[in-house]
Amino acid sequence: MRRLAPLILAGLLLASLGAATAHAGGRMISTPLSTKGARIVDAGGRTVVLQGVNWFGFETANHLVHGLWARDYRDVLAQVRRLGFNTIRLPFSLEAIRSTAPVSGADFSGGRNAALKGATPLEAMDAVVEEAGRQGLLILLDNHSHADDAYQQGLWYGQGFSEDDWVATWKRLAARYRDQRNVIGADLKNEPHAEATWGTGGPTDWRRAAERAGNAVLSVAPQWLVVVEGVGGGAPVPGQRLDTHWWGGNLEGVRTHPVRLDRANRLVYSPHEYGPGVFPQPWFGKPNTPALLEERWRTGFGFIAEQGIAPILVGEFGGRNVDRESAEGRWQRQFFDFIGRTGASWTYWALNPNSGDTGGVLKDDWSSVQPAKTALLQRMIARQRIAFRGSGAVFTAPRRATTPRRGGKAAPKTPARSQTAAPTQPSAPAQPPAQPPADDAPGPPAPGSLSARVVVENRWDAGWCGHLEVSGPDATLAAARATLTLPPGTRIAQSWNAQRSGDGGRVELRFPAWAKVAGGAPYAATGFCVDGSGEAADVTVG
Repeated sequence: MRRLAPLILAGLLLASLGAATAHAGGRMISTPLSTKGARIVDAGGRTVVLQGVNWFGFETANHLVHGLWARDYRDVLAQVRRLGFNTIRLPFSLEAIRSTAPVSGADFSGGRNAALKGATPLEAMDAVVEEAGRQGLLILLDNHSHADDAYQQGLWYGQGFSEDDWVATWKRLAARYRDQRNVIGADLKNEPHAEATWGTGGPTDWRRAAERAGNAVLSVAPQWLVVVEGVGGGAPVPGQRLDTHWWGGNLEGVRTHPVRLDRANRLVYSPHEYGPGVFPQPWFGKPNTPALLEERWRTGFGFIAEQGIAPILVGEFGGRNVDRESAEGRWQRQFFDFIGRTGASWTYWALNPNSGDTGGVLKDDWSSVQPAKTALLQRMIARQRIAFRGSGAVFTAPRRATTPRRGGKAAPKTPARSQTAAPTQPSAPAQPPAQPPADDAPGPPAPGSLSARVVVENRWDAGWCGHLEVSGPDATLAAARATLTLPPGTRIAQSWNAQRSGDGGRVELRFPAWAKVAGGAPYAATGFCVDGSGEAADVTVG
């Protein structure tokens, strides 16, 4: 890293003159950034590859990046720069941006974090952003949730926040940071999923909402990039070829319904990708997994860059293992290699060690690095090929016996609220692929013709996750409903592919319009997670 020192000093000088810079491959990046076909380019028209890391915390109840109970924020940023990253993706909640209360979770002894003492979340964000600029680091803002710690929420509104609130928050941030030249853009919403659709034109249409919010941001900060993730876990999107995706990872709708911004050269698409350590998706258990993964990545989002539609920024990917024997290690190495070969930009999840199912770049002391993981990341930064084939067996689900998070990755990975590392926990079940109704779709069910049962997929001491399996003769389920009777002391914490009435006792679930029993196959795309140890005592459908 010594050879970068003169460049960093030059960057600080340029920053003082009003041009934000970051180091990349031995040269400086000058903002503002824009896009040209499949490339992100800097102010001089030179290709830029964003190579970054997520540092989360502003989206949690602390309203502050994590780890500052152990060290000064300036030291953390200096370490990020020394490790070779040029970008930080900075998650936040709408609730944090609204708050005027002082942030928590920082050590102020001995002059540590002095600029943050008594600061509101926005004031603390100012300090982090400005110091990142001094260190030559770019910042990508990420709306991770509306309420604090609300990772399981699939839409950009809810829990007391409207779509208007979401758009207004982005305009507020754009106005605040449009002259802070190292702030390069807005990742509009983390991992839309469940009810989120693409190209439908209604309130749940993520493409419509992204266009609205993206154009609102550009009306205030026309030099920013607008980063749009996909959807996942709900109804198929137009042009979809793969059965299922990670939350926020389904960008197949871009084939026929691309996002339309007033400034087309500011659009970047952003999938998220995870391995079997987060959830044992079916493709990880196949003997030809490497070929399946390559095809999935090219079909799911790689086509966007291959066809010159827009650049790709992989906003999240990560895991604990990077060896060539474990399934997770082989997946992670292969994905590193794929990103390097395709020239995509990326921000790794996460710097934080307290990401329960992925771990971080840093160890639990918040200072020393995970050496094997860091070595691979630095090879990726250098655009070196990474070997990934090994002799390990196909993935089998890990045994975990600790308290679960709300979600997983068919639900999201969830950081701990506390100042200590989060335990690993079971994930919510993958949401089965939903199929659209065919032209010859069956009619509604005859009374009493359907049966249903609850299939439990994951269980732990204080809860469980599962799905409904509805069987019977061919029938559409749009007008049907299921009624669950839950034991006292239990409640549904989250559900997907259903409209739910109530949380405990008798709970009614209405199926989505595309749900059906057909060809002798049961319907199994509606699921839920329950707080409490009891199972559903009864389920009826009709």
